[in-house]
Amino acid sequence: MKTRVLTGITTTGTPHLGNYAGAIRPAVAASRRPDVDAFFFLADYHALIKCEDPERIARSRLQIAATWLAAGLDPERVTFYRQSDIPEIPELTWLLTCVTAKGLLNRAHAYKAAVDKNLEAGEDADAGISAGLYMYPVLMAADILAFNAHQVPVGRDQIQHIEMARDIAQRFNHLYGGEFFVLPEAAIEEQVATLPGLDGRKMSKSYDNTIPLFEGGTRALREAVMRIVTDSRLPGEPKDAQGSALYSIYRAFASEAESADFRRALEQGMAWGEAKERLFHRLEAELAPMRARYEELIARPAQIEAILDEGARKARAVAAPFLARLREAVGLRAPRDGARTTTASTAAAPRPPRLVSFRDEDGRFRFRLLDSAGEECLLSRPFADPKAAGTVQKRLRAGDAARLRDEGPRFVLELDGEVVAEAPAPAEPGAREAARTHLMKVLAELREQSEAKGGH
Repeated sequence: MKTRVLTGITTTGTPHLGNYAGAIRPAVAASRRPDVDAFFFLADYHALIKCEDPERIARSRLQIAATWLAAGLDPERVTFYRQSDIPEIPELTWLLTCVTAKGLLNRAHAYKAAVDKNLEAGEDADAGISAGLYMYPVLMAADILAFNAHQVPVGRDQIQHIEMARDIAQRFNHLYGGEFFVLPEAAIEEQVATLPGLDGRKMSKSYDNTIPLFEGGTRALREAVMRIVTDSRLPGEPKDAQGSALYSIYRAFASEAESADFRRALEQGMAWGEAKERLFHRLEAELAPMRARYEELIARPAQIEAILDEGARKARAVAAPFLARLREAVGLRAPRDGARTTTASTAAAPRPPRLVSFRDEDGRFRFRLLDSAGEECLLSRPFADPKAAGTVQKRLRAGDAARLRDEGPRFVLELDGEVVAEAPAPAEPGAREAARTHLMKVLAELREQSEAKGGH
C-alpha cells in the first residue's frame, strides 16, 4: 500500500531560492518514490486569510503552479490541484467545525499570538482578528482529512495543526461510530536546507533578503548574488567558509566534491568577488533549464489551467464519494440527482484505464498504466527509443499475449519473454491477490476500450 503524502502551498507570493532548496526540491524528489501517493495543492482559500489583494492572489496562483511544474513536479504521477476547485473541502470544513471544541481553537498558536499582541498594545483581545484566522486549523484539517493523507510534511511551527487535525478526526470517528478518518502524522524533515539570505539571516520575505528563483531572469539572480553581505577580508586573506553565507548557499546546490573545493579556495584566500561569481554560475547551471520551462508555462496559462483542472478531477474522484459517506454518517441524505453542478458530477466520474507516456530524468522513454481512478498500476522499463515504447503500448492495447508474473516484491509484465513493465506487490497474501486481480482487470479493460474504438 502506498503512503499518501499531502503538501499545501499558500498562494500569497512568489517562491524564492530558499523555498526551492528547503521545500520544493525535496518534495518533488519524494513524489517520485514508487511507494508514495503524492497530493500537492495550491492553498488559495488559506491565502485569503493573509491577503486581501485579489490580483496578487490570482498572480501568485499562476506563478506558484508554474514554479512547481518547472521544478519537475509530474502531474501524471501526482495529484496537483487548487484547493478552491474542490467543493468537498469547504463542505467537510463545516462538518468538522460542528465537532471541533472552541477551546481547542483557542489554543492555536497563531490565534494566541495575535491575541497576545493585541493585549500588549492595550487593544481588545480580538481586535483585527478574523474568523478565518480563528478557523484556520479546521480548514487545514479538512484539506488533510478529505483525502485521508497518512503524512503531511511541515515545519516545526506547523506540528500543532497536524495534532489538531488528529484530535478533530478522532472526535468525529468517536461521535459517529466509525473509522472514517485516518489519523495523519507530521513528517518533519530534519535535514531540510535552510538558506541564509543576502544579510546572513534566514532567507525570508519578512526580512527582504531573498534571492529570486525565476523572476527577473539571469540578471536578477546575478545582481542578488553580488549583494550577499561578506566580511572585509581582502583577496589573498583566508576566509571563514563555515561562517559564510556564500558557502552555505553553494553547498546546498553542489556535490560534496564541489563544495569541498569551494571551501578550500575560500580558506586559501579566494576573493569574495570571485566566490560570488562561482556561486552565481553554480546556481545558474541548475536554475536556467527550469527557468526556461517556467517562462514557457507562464506564457501559456491555459496549459497550467488544463493541468490543474485534470488534477481537480483526480482529487474529486477521491473526495466526492468519501464526502457522500460522511454525509450519510451524520444523517444528511445525499443530494438529489442534478442538485450539484454538471462539473461536480462529471468531475467525480471515473475515466477508462489509459497509458501515459513520459520521459524520465535520464532522457529515456517510459509509460504508466493508470486505472479508472488515475492510480498507477504498472510502470514500464525505460526505452532508449520512443518508437519501441510506443510499440509495446500498442501491443498491450491490442491484447497481445502479455504474461503477468509474481516475483516476490513485485509483479512483472512480460511480452515474448521480455519484461516490459512492473508494479510493487503487497506482502500480505490477500492484498497481493486483490492487487493482481485488479491489475489483470485493468489490462482487460484497456484491451476492451481499444476494441471498442476499432483497435486504434
